[in-house]
Amino acid sequence: MTVWYEGPLAAFDTETTGVDPERDRIVSAALVVQDAPGAPVRAVRWLVDPGVPVPEGAAAVHGLTGEYLREHGRRPADAVGEVARALAERASEALPLVVMNAPFDLTLLDRELRRHHGTALTEAVASLPLYVLDPRVLDKYLDRYRKGRRTLAALCEHYGVELAGAHDAAADATAALEVVREVGRRHAQRLSSLTPAELHTLQSVWHAAQARGLQAWFARNGSDERVDPAWPLRTEVPTAV
Repeated sequence: MTVWYEGPLAAFDTETTGVDPERDRIVSAALVVQDAPGAPVRAVRWLVDPGVPVPEGAAAVHGLTGEYLREHGRRPADAVGEVARALAERASEALPLVVMNAPFDLTLLDRELRRHHGTALTEAVASLPLYVLDPRVLDKYLDRYRKGRRTLAALCEHYGVELAGAHDAAADATAALEVVREVGRRHAQRLSSLTPAELHTLQSVWHAAQARGLQAWFARNGSDERVDPAWPLRTEVPTAV
């Protein structure tokens, strides 16, 4: 029987107007699928005119200016609706979905769907289970005492994965997918007997513990920053998104 990290995987990523999933908007998104390790990656991409200004700092990261998006981007309502349907199709195939730092990208998508369609992400995928694999949560739990950052670039370097074209949604999604495969192989003794559904549940517990630890660190250092323990997306929705 093929273990999950050697089987088919999907991965999702976005590029955005900023770093606040409650307020910022999607400017590009990608969903990639790989049927087996080393197989070609199939990618679907969305370019979105967010309908709000794109800050210079954000454009400097992903290269997508407001002017370019107004000319080439899709209406956000159309794009995010298509994204949700694509995720639902992958869920119906029982494909695990790799999302690096899932509470950011999936919360952002949820808020966009609420903003433009009046529906939550869970409703938009027709209640099909999304079994999410988050390389950041997995790595932090399985190798918790390793020093250094847990960004996608740092994880790629640690696991020997090439990151070509960083901050392109399809490139980042593909790299995250490959990192998850390497995490599985490196920690096979602890992961090979678990199903994606079991791992999804475990990651919610692991992330909550990680959030509590970070919250305690902030408190010790006099910071009032709050860390949301929810995973794979924030469940508490602001009154206006």
